Amino acid sequence: MLTEVAERASANGWIAVDVTASPGMLDEVADMLSARAQELLPRRGREVTSVGAAGFSLGLAPSERATTGWRRYMTALITALNDRGTGVLITVDEVHASVDELRQLASTYQHFVREDLDVAIAMAGLPSAVSALLNDDVLTFLRRAHRTTLEDVSLDAVEAALGQTITTEGRSITPAGLAKAAAATLGYPFLIQLVGFHIWRQHPDTTEISAGDVDAGIQGARRRLGTSVHEASLADLSAVDRTFLVAMAQDDRPSKLAAIASRMGVDTNYASQYRARLIDAGIIEPAGHGLVTFTVPYLRDYLQEHAATMGLDTLKLDRPHNGLV
Repeated sequence: MLTEVAERASANGWIAVDVTASPGMLDEVADMLSARAQELLPRRGREVTSVGAAGFSLGLAPSERATTGWRRYMTALITALNDRGTGVLITVDEVHASVDELRQLASTYQHFVREDLDVAIAMAGLPSAVSALLNDDVLTFLRRAHRTTLEDVSLDAVEAALGQTITTEGRSITPAGLAKAAAATLGYPFLIQLVGFHIWRQHPDTTEISAGDVDAGIQGARRRLGTSVHEASLADLSAVDRTFLVAMAQDDRPSKLAAIASRMGVDTNYASQYRARLIDAGIIEPAGHGLVTFTVPYLRDYLQEHAATMGLDTLKLDRPHNGLV
């Protein structure tokens, strides 16, 4: 989706730079924007030379570069591009509130807006990570941003996409195998990629993708989902949040809040506070009166398999809690 947004921005005459939220991202944004602006900006111009005179260097590491220096450079560069009718789009994938440079980028963007610059930011990440970012006390202005939750893809569309990709590349798969592969994705976009990749790579030199390839590919995709999505989703949660989820995972259907509270050894009022937190984080969702279910595919199975290694094999809280943890 971020790629599509960037392509549309480029088609409308903007420059798009695409980064992943990680240390060094501010350098990457500045370097990419400078490189892509070369054809539009003169080699020597007042905006650029004034920045150089201030001693700014794109080669400096983030730890050596003052935030004000990065902001001053970016403001000059974006202003120069705006003067030539070109806007700037910055897309950031895998957002996470723990990345300090992402917080710096978001804070600086607020000043870009105040200065009426033609610049936009589009960010994407797991629901829990986006929620944590929006709840950051320093970045409250981000709560005014337009927020979109990407819905699951219909299984018919998944089946059609997988089938077309397989046949276009000169291979084949039985209708039953194709239906099984599509169903295993549960319509979850990342799983569509994972299942397709893993069933393809089982025996890439054979023409037909066998039933065994489908089964092995599904298992490989689910393992990768665990390391890429489940671990990341759980990492931002407290121990009590995770205890709530493990209590939920004991059911093979939507869970009753009263049952979850009983397994945790707390009252329903206390458990309901964690229910609200986890819904806000996008990990669970309401499933009827007094019921909740998981939103992330196969998270129930992952918790059942890894509860002990997470230190949550004993559900009862060790001590009463007067406040949220």
